[in-house]
Parts: sequence; C-alpha cells; structure tokens
Amino acid sequence: MSLIKLEYIWLDGYKPTQSLRSKTKVVKAEEFDGTLASLSMWSFDGSSTEQAPGGSSDCLLKPVYVVKDPQRKNGYLVMCEVLNADGTAHESNGRATIEDDDNDFWFGFEQEYFLWDPRTNKPLGFPDGGYPGPQGPYYCSVGAKNAYGRDIVEEHLDVIIEAGLNVEGINAEVAAGQWEFQIFAKGAKEAGDQIWIARYLLERIGEKYGVSVNWHCKPLGALDWNGSGMHANFSNTTLRTCGSKEMYEKICEAFRPVVKEHIDVYGADNHLRLTGKHETASIHDFSYGVSDRGASIRIPIASVQRGWKGYLEDRRPNSAADPYKVAARIIKTVKSVGA
Repeated sequence: MSLIKLEYIWLDGYKPTQSLRSKTKVVKAEEFDGTLASLSMWSFDGSSTEQAPGGSSDCLLKPVYVVKDPQRKNGYLVMCEVLNADGTAHESNGRATIEDDDNDFWFGFEQEYFLWDPRTNKPLGFPDGGYPGPQGPYYCSVGAKNAYGRDIVEEHLDVIIEAGLNVEGINAEVAAGQWEFQIFAKGAKEAGDQIWIARYLLERIGEKYGVSVNWHCKPLGALDWNGSGMHANFSNTTLRTCGSKEMYEKICEAFRPVVKEHIDVYGADNHLRLTGKHETASIHDFSYGVSDRGASIRIPIASVQRGWKGYLEDRRPNSAADPYKVAARIIKTVKSVGA
C-alpha cells in the first residue's frame, strides 16, 4: 500500500512575530490526488502555540496551497490558514484579511535574511571575538573570503524550484552572511503562500547544516551593517496599464496619511532598520521618488520608461514581516483612491 506524507504548515500566535509550525499527516495514496480539493481539514493544539486556552484548545487547519515536497519521498507541503473551532478565521490569520479575490494584485517579495551560526551567535563569516571587514565586498560576491553559506543557499534554490515555487532569483546581500531570494505571484494570497513555504524550506535545510536563519530586521543592532528587508513590489491593473504619472503620484500619496497603519504590520523593531541610512527612509518620514532606494516607496525607472505602466516598490516591510499582512494593507491603501 502506497502512502503519502502531507506536511501541514501554519503560523502560530506568537507576538509580535509569528513563527512557522508544521506536522505530518500520512494518508493512503488513493485519498490524495495532488489537489487542494482532496485535502481535508485538520486540527492542532492551539494552547501550545499561543492560539487557544487549554480548556478549549482545538484550532483548525484549512489547506490553501499545496506543492510537492522535494526533500521527502511521496511528500507534499500544505500551507494552511488557522481557523477557530467554529470555522471563522483566527485572529492570527493574516491571509484571511486580504481583499484580492480576483488576483488583480501581483506581488514580488524580495526576502532578505542572515544565515546565523549558533556557535558564535553571529552571522556566518563573522570571526570569533570580532567582525569581518566593512560591508561592500559581500554584495553579489564570489569567493571564500566574501561569500558565506553558499551551499545552503544553492540547495535552497534547487529545492524551491523543484517544489514549483516561482522564484525569480537569489543573491548575496550587502552584509557578510546575508542573502536574498525573490518570489513573484499573480495574486496576493499565493505570493504570501510561496514566501512562507520558501521560508519553511530554508529553515529545514538549515537544520542539516546546524545553521539557523535569522529573520530579524536588524540582528546586528546599531553597528554599521545593513538590516534585512522584504521589499514589496506590487501592481494592479491600474498601475500596469494607466500610462499616467498623475495616477502613480495619486497612489503614492494615498500612503502618506496611513504611515502608522503600514508600519504596524511591516515587522517588529522596524525602527532599528528604518533610520534613513543603509538604503532606507526614516520611519518618521514618508517619501517616494523615481529610482530612489532611500525613499519609502520607489517608483522603478522601468515603469517610467514604459510610459508609467508597471509597478511600485514599498521598501519599508522588513524581513520578518508577514507577507499576508503586508499585502492586505497595501491593497487596502491602493483601493482607497479607486485605483
């Protein structure tokens, strides 16, 4: 009898930053045909994940996205939403807040992170009792003196490609031990699903190497090293087709009065990263500009060159932000001007 391993993945209720959780469900091959429709709801102990009290601990897992698991024989990865026992969305469920049922919004997330050595409690490439040379040579680097953790990064790239995720690239980032991958999807919910599964796979690969992934936006504190972001590139039909500088500026201006609402869901401790230095705008300001990586929102030069047809990049979300909540807030703001 052939059996299938289904890894149900969800987000817990920890605050201010949620963590990934997962458990394996084994089913007969004839019970699962590779589609969402053939996946059943499941439950878990919410009292162990900060999502329910012990006296009424059952929470439900609703499968929302499924891909092959390249690392397990007869395995699949199942991204889930968390529901209350009555079937309503749990308060920790950011995916359920996205208003994009027609997938008009497209998102490309640039996910930065540090590969972290638990022995030294520093990024890979940082020597014991000190620091490597100043940042500069590490960005898009090659060679053992500048690129650290490539084996992990390359294995992760192979695995997410094999899983069928729409990864568009990887690169070494500005600080030693810092890397990035980019995921794009036509639909905000799927973009979030793919980022979370890609994060899950990276964490699991790190287990094999004894290396953890540090998603914190400024793990090196106030030292002169770049933080980690999750830049959100987004578009809808209006941005992709309007051909109007005025419309682009109108959409950008819609973000100005709701800075706090955006920062609230753009990841914890973002004040440590959004300082106005290291390719960031200050958390206290709002700005936008063509090709400006020091602005809150960058208008890509490609969008201008295509006659104001393209996308925008919100550079404020940080590396530990929930892509579901980021997308939901961006969509709400863009829709507020009828775009």
